Amino acid sequence: MKGLRLLKQAGMRKLNFAGGEPFLHAKFLGTLVDYCKRDLSLESVSIVTNGSLVTERFLRDHGHNIDILAVSCDSFHEQTNIDIGRGSGDQVTQLYKIVQWCQRFGIKFKLNTVVCRMNVDEDMNSHISELQPFRWKCFQVLMVAGENDSHRTLRDVRKFMISDREFEQFCQRHQHQASFVPESNQLMAKSYLILDEYMRFLDRDGRQPSPSILQVGVEKALRCVFWDETSFVTRGGIYDWSRADKLASGCGSDTIVDW
Repeated sequence: MKGLRLLKQAGMRKLNFAGGEPFLHAKFLGTLVDYCKRDLSLESVSIVTNGSLVTERFLRDHGHNIDILAVSCDSFHEQTNIDIGRGSGDQVTQLYKIVQWCQRFGIKFKLNTVVCRMNVDEDMNSHISELQPFRWKCFQVLMVAGENDSHRTLRDVRKFMISDREFEQFCQRHQHQASFVPESNQLMAKSYLILDEYMRFLDRDGRQPSPSILQVGVEKALRCVFWDETSFVTRGGIYDWSRADKLASGCGSDTIVDW
């Protein structure tokens, strides 16, 4: 909470809880989501999740303080998800439940897909048309030095890599979707401001993380990493990121929101 307050004082407008999997610690996640809206009055609070641990009860309790819920789903074929390493066997079924809950509680639904060797030829149009996400972010699978680039790292991304041309072909197949937002390696690599669990900014140039903002403050920590603000704007980092609804019936309404 102290770190979040420092970020707010430094000018933070939007915060995204990611992981790992944030819902592994749902109690703490709910507390922080509520704090960001109630105490810090952030414009936008979002969560990225694989969806497996999201419950209707959590969204009923905390959904009024969540602007966007983004679910990571790389394929609409369960076996492909399992082969990629994300699948539980019912990810797509759970995804459709989450969409209904988001509609019920006035949360913007976002879909994240990493395009890789195992799904690059898949046609996802029918599901996207049915799900109607607020945004569908499609990332080109990214190799990060020291994190996923060899058999010595926790993950080895080499077998998942695709060419820029293959990513472009995937984009051409889906670009008519109104929610479609592609993100190539060039745009993704250095356009995010990411803090780890120690409240240190991470650097995509391969340098060490910054000192913790709890120790040196936000501005000094930020000077220790490279952030490409131009690429942030180019990839559409600024958009309509706040809740679109003002549910007239109050909390707990079953009103379906039309974005």
